[in-house]
Amino acid sequence: MTSRAGEPFAAARAAAEVGELLAAPVPEAGPTRAEGDPVTGEWSATAGAGFRIVPLWEGDALSGVYGGEWTDAEEAGEARLAALSEALDAGWGPHRTVRTHVPLLRWQAGNRVEPLFAALFAEDLYGDLLVWGPVGPPDRWFAVGVGHSDGDAPLVLAALVSARPVDEPDPADGP
Repeated sequence: MTSRAGEPFAAARAAAEVGELLAAPVPEAGPTRAEGDPVTGEWSATAGAGFRIVPLWEGDALSGVYGGEWTDAEEAGEARLAALSEALDAGWGPHRTVRTHVPLLRWQAGNRVEPLFAALFAEDLYGDLLVWGPVGPPDRWFAVGVGHSDGDAPLVLAALVSARPVDEPDPADGP
């Protein structure tokens, strides 16, 4: 669960938050740390060396949801991602997709992955990323994605800003 649970999605609000996220500083170095809402303890952000990740929207829990309702929930999450992506494409040009399956398989096997990917996976954000960049100033890379951990967990739309390029790891680099 995130600090965004129960909030309705508004693409305009999410786009404004993107601007705030790009303007905020990101740590240059240091360990990756997840932050929780002071009242609920629910995840509100993760920051690490050169990046920051925040939830923008959280759907309803999918406990007991099957068939058509499941498809509807997934489509609603993807529609929110598409609406935000469309707004960002209009301002920054077309995005590119960074698939997360290579680092996810490495992470699940207990192998080292870049801290940014490890931070995404620690928050159950397993979906591919739509990436723009560099954008700014300052030059930053920005990404959004939708993911969830298992059949019962809610879908989460999250954003990340990075001081470094967000690239798909080369599968030839090993497990």
